[in-house]
Amino acid sequence: MRAIRVVTFIVFFSIGAAVLSAMVLCDDAIEYFHNKALLKQADANLKKLETLDSDYDNVLNQLESDPCQLARLAAATLGIEPNEPNTVYPRATADKLAAAKRALTEEPDEQADDKSTPPWLDSCCRWPRRHILFFSGVALVLISFIFFGPTRLPARSMTVTKKTESRGAPGTTQKES
Repeated sequence: MRAIRVVTFIVFFSIGAAVLSAMVLCDDAIEYFHNKALLKQADANLKKLETLDSDYDNVLNQLESDPCQLARLAAATLGIEPNEPNTVYPRATADKLAAAKRALTEEPDEQADDKSTPPWLDSCCRWPRRHILFFSGVALVLISFIFFGPTRLPARSMTVTKKTESRGAPGTTQKES
């Protein structure tokens, strides 16, 4: 019987303490997941910058090695009409260029798919549920101590009775003179 009490005490106390700890650390857990998402986003931005850096290095190396590319790039950048014979240049309108720019600069919406905090943590940390869970944890800890906690064993009374000589009636003592 004592083993069952110990096991139920451990189960109730563990669940109650875990719920209390989770509710106390709820804000810290949300901040942890938010910081983790920010770190992931910063890593993605760093990789993108490294890729752009290597692309610019490649373009600069190509421009140094082939001056003809510089002339073509200058014509496109400065808006100078190229005047090379036997060359066809595409005619792009402002609308087409704006659409191409939007398509190239548009990034997939990764944050909508990858939520920073787990759904269970969001639902547990909302106001009514958080308080209900907190008080449920307190109730479990109290129940574990009150009903399944250590029991007091009845103390063995070690009363010592002093025997005295009695010359009269039983239960009475006489003084010696």
